Amino acid sequence: MAVVTFASGCFWGIEAAFQRVAGVIQTAVGYMGGSFENPTYKEVCTDRTGHAEVVQVTFDPARVSYEDLLEVFRQVHDPTQVERQGSDVGTRYRSAIFFHDADKTLAARESRDPLHASGRLRRPIATEITARRHVLASRRVSPEVSADVLCSARFSLRTGTLATA
Repeated sequence: MAVVTFASGCFWGIEAAFQRVAGVIQTAVGYMGGSFENPTYKEVCTDRTGHAEVVQVTFDPARVSYEDLLEVFRQVHDPTQVERQGSDVGTRYRSAIFFHDADKTLAARESRDPLHASGRLRRPIATEITARRHVLASRRVSPEVSADVLCSARFSLRTGTLATA
């Protein structure tokens, strides 16, 4: 098994996208990338912890490649938005890939650079690619509304725009 952690806006919708991928064994949502250990939702919402909402994906590399997961990541958000996704604004909604082992760094950068150079995007890619910081601080409370309603925005690489369902 292998693990990768993605930040790309509201974690409920991102988690739902990865749960549909064959070869994904488990997902967990929470916070990562900040300076506080085990922050609460309320603390993260202040935008003073430095944490992003993330989904940690455990997958079977024999069934789904890391590159395939990077493609899902690119499809479910707008990688050009800085500290936001759609109407969700704040550092906790930034775009980031938190790698768990060094060989994933190169693959993440190699997947980002051709997209950036392709000219399909109107703005530069803002996705942070960094080693994971702090262990995933889990968010265990289920959303009151379905993930499809809460996080219905999807980014189109074809048009370079963010669309809502």
